[in-house]
Formats: sequence, structure tokens, C-alpha cells
Amino acid sequence: MQIDTRHTPDYIFETSWEVCNKVGGIYTVLSTRANSLQKLYKDRIFFIGPDLWQERENPWFREDRTLYAEWCDFAKSNQNLEIRAGRWDVPGEPIVFLVKFDAFFAKQNDIYTSMWIDFGVDSLHAYGDYHESVMFAYATGLVIESFYRYHKLEADNVVAHFNEWMLGAGALYIRKHLPKIATLFTTHATSIGRSIASNNLPLYDRLKEYNGDQMARQLNMSSKHSIEKKAAQNVDCFTTVSDITARECAQLLQRQPDVVTPNGFEKDFIPKGEAYGEARERARGVLLQVAEKMLGHAVDPDALLIGTSGRYEYRNKGLDLFVESMNRLRKMPGLTKDVIAFIMVPGWIRGPRTDLQALLRGESLPGGNVNGKECPFVTHELMEPEHDSILNQVQHSGFCNSEHERVKIIFVPSYLNGDDGIFNLPYYDLLIGLDLSIFPSYYEPWGYTPHESVAFSIPTITTSLAGFGVWAQKQGDQKGMDDGIEVIHRDDSNHAEVADEIALLVLDFSQKSAEQVKLLKERAAALSDKADWGHFVAHYQEAYCKALHNSFVRLSNPCKLKAE
Repeated sequence: MQIDTRHTPDYIFETSWEVCNKVGGIYTVLSTRANSLQKLYKDRIFFIGPDLWQERENPWFREDRTLYAEWCDFAKSNQNLEIRAGRWDVPGEPIVFLVKFDAFFAKQNDIYTSMWIDFGVDSLHAYGDYHESVMFAYATGLVIESFYRYHKLEADNVVAHFNEWMLGAGALYIRKHLPKIATLFTTHATSIGRSIASNNLPLYDRLKEYNGDQMARQLNMSSKHSIEKKAAQNVDCFTTVSDITARECAQLLQRQPDVVTPNGFEKDFIPKGEAYGEARERARGVLLQVAEKMLGHAVDPDALLIGTSGRYEYRNKGLDLFVESMNRLRKMPGLTKDVIAFIMVPGWIRGPRTDLQALLRGESLPGGNVNGKECPFVTHELMEPEHDSILNQVQHSGFCNSEHERVKIIFVPSYLNGDDGIFNLPYYDLLIGLDLSIFPSYYEPWGYTPHESVAFSIPTITTSLAGFGVWAQKQGDQKGMDDGIEVIHRDDSNHAEVADEIALLVLDFSQKSAEQVKLLKERAAALSDKADWGHFVAHYQEAYCKALHNSFVRLSNPCKLKAE
């Protein structure tokens, strides 16, 4: 796209609950994109996040009291804004402002009343994290306003970018109080779309029939949906992360996104050459060792190691389909290789299994392997195993993980941060040891898990309901695994067919030669090269340009400006 120099930003503010706050996928989006943005707008892009860490230092934030010290002091003395300036400890090291927002709970009702009068935002039935999110979002609006006025930026092109419904109140505040600032709002997944999918309703077959407001009332999501919809409809540029979510936004939020801004990934930290081989061998060694201790018998060193991961959204992430496809695979007569299937999904746990830890230390136990009614499937002790969906499906399907079974399932219900007590390696350091990954998602606006997997040269299976899967298809996805990825068509009614197709793909993969697998790994990595931020940051430049253009049009309309 041709960028009009009149519509390029001089300053950018970007706000999210996940700035210097590692919660989920949005942290990955922002933290990996920061380096590319810093190259384009060196220290003229400011990220704003919540100041949540009280007992100890935020591990992702490096405070720098020399950064904008006079403004921070002014904001505290004159506006009661507690702001800490510093750097985000990620590549690019962008400037960050962390803000406390507790003080605004005292005027919560006034804030909600103003949002209702000005924009029609319905906060009447708000509950849970709504209140905390809105108070933080309101604070970000005040921070941007304070910086803008203190540094007299009225003559500059300024863009304010807000991520997810949690920051909707910030977008609306800027729209009202600083109309000269061009506003962007990105929904990474609509709150009501995710809720429809999570409640086992057919999102895709019936999408055109759904009214977002009506469904929000039905699913008790009125307040979150309301603020998300009003933010989307009132900003200068509305974006989302994939074509599939754009259709969802158009129907449920009643605004077609102006730009699709797909999520990129930075691969610089992935080992290359000999270092890659060493890291892969180390990961395989750990995975196989845990598998042997879990199962109580030797595992063939040449066993096929496959895996899935992500948030514990049983249906949305396709965890049910993963287990079902493994169940079908184990009944296929042509399978001649052992398959160890790892489900790396954080659940509700007490901690690592002490009996498994003892075996990993080389100690012996009565019976020779781990014991307990969950075993031999789970690496960590679940709080309520009888209510765990994954474990229940594994047991109901008849898995026993015995030595004579070709397919074994190992459920890893812990965050893999390097200190889980069993593997003690971060997720990426285990991912590199897999032979094949499977992410049969039902609701997946983008899909960092398959994206990360191909970046690590792991051949990957995903679906046409994942944003990354749709993007991969646009690159010319071939039928089968020959290009390093297979995107299976999935809809609301072909659950069994998808399970069969996954099982057949794994069976076929298990029969490939070492040379064939090497080629697939190379092709997976080549695909991911097209999906890094070096390619995708251009979509954000386009979004900034459109926001500024639309704001100029808006400001040139005296009738509209007067109404505001």
C-alpha cells in the first residue's frame, strides 16, 4: 500500500491489559511487534499498561526514573495520576508507562453514567473483570491526555491504539476529550463470539442469524459486548487479526474492520544449525524420560512425539477433537510406530506429582511407576480430576497407556515456564522436541500455537477455523503435509470427519522417511518466514494511515465536530 506522508504518525500510544503483564496471546502480539515498531518510530511509540505488581518487581518492566520525570511528577501532583516510566524488557525496549488505577473506583458510577450518556454503553449488568478493566482503560485515557497537553502535541499527528474490549473505555474517553487524536481499536476475538462458541452453540453455520445485542443478553455478556461494540463503532480505524474474525465483527459488532492486522512472530531467538539439533535432542530426551517414568516401561527412542497446547478451552481449542483423533489412530491396523501424544494445557492443579518427581530423581516406588487413579495419564496432581474434561474423555475413550498400546496420551496440566517441577523447561524448549503438532481449533481468531510450531520447523495440522490456518491457505496450502502444514476444513457439523482426517494424517506421517520429514520441517520453517513482523508490520502502518485520514475527514466536518 502507498503510505501518504501526511497520514503518518508522529507519536503513537498503544494500550493493553497485557503490556508488561504476561497473561495470554496479546502479550505475544505486542511484545514481539514492539521491535519492528521501534525501528519505524524510535521512542515515539509509548505502550501503556497496568501497574499491578506490589510485592516484588515486575519481571518484564525496567523502571527508568529519568524518562519523562518532570511530566510524571506533574501528573502526580496536579492530576493524581501515579505513573512509572521505563522500558519493556523485550527486543526493541520500547518506552512504557505503567499506571495505577485503584483511585478511580471511587468515581466508577460517574464514569459509567458518562459512558452511557455520551456513547450508549450499558454497564448496568457488569460483573467480574469488567470493573477493573474499565477503570484501567479510563486511566489510560487520562495518561494520554496528560502527556498530550503537557508536551503540547496539538500540531502533531498522534494516534492512540486500544486493544480488546478491556480498553474500550479508553478509546471512548479520547474520542470525547481529545478529538484531534486519531483512534484505533483492535478486537483480537469478539467477546460475544467467543461466548457463543464456548456455550456449544453453532457459531459459523448460523452466524448470519445472530444479533450480537440479543446474544449478549442471552449469554449474560451485555456489558462487555456493549463497550466493545461502541468502541468499534466510534474509533477512526477498527481492526481485527484475521479474515475469519472480520466476518464475526461485521455481524456481531455491526462494523466491518477497516484493516486486517494479522499477528506476526519474531524468530530471532530460535536456535539454528547445530544449536537447533542440540536443543531438539535435549527436548526429546526430557519428553521421553518423563514418558517412560509415567508409563512404567521403556519407550522406543524413535517414537513419534506429537503435541497440542494452548489455553484450556476444551471445545474452542479442539482439545476434544485431539483426544478423539488419537482414539481413532490407536485403532488403525497400519500404525507400526509408537506415538506419544502430549496435551500441554494448563489446568487446575495442586502441583507436580511427588511420585513422578521421585522416579525422575532415580528413586524406586512400590509397583515401579506412578500410582493414583489419574495415572498413567497426568503429570501433575489435578484439584478435581473427576471434573476434568480432558481426563474424563481420555478415560472414557478406553486409553490405558499400556506397553502393548501403540498410542499413549500424557496430559501436562501445568504452565510450562521452566519451573513446573516435572519437565522444568519452558514451553518453547519442549516444543522443539516434537515431531508433529496438532491444533484442531473450533474458535481461534489467529492461532499463535500453530504459528509458533511452524516457526520451530515442526510440521503442523490446524483447521480452517483458525486465523493462521486461513492465512496459510492463502499462501497456497497444498493437500496433505507436503508443504509442512495441513489446514483441515472444519465447520459446525463435521467433527467426526475431522477426527478421521487427523488420524490418517498422523498415520501417514508416521510412515515417512527421515529425508521426507526433514523436507517437511524445512517447508514449515519457510512458511513461517512469510508470517514474521517484517512482513506484517505494514498492516499496522496502513491502519495508522487510515486512522489519521479518517480523523482528518472527521475534523473537517464542522457539523460532526460540533456534535462531539
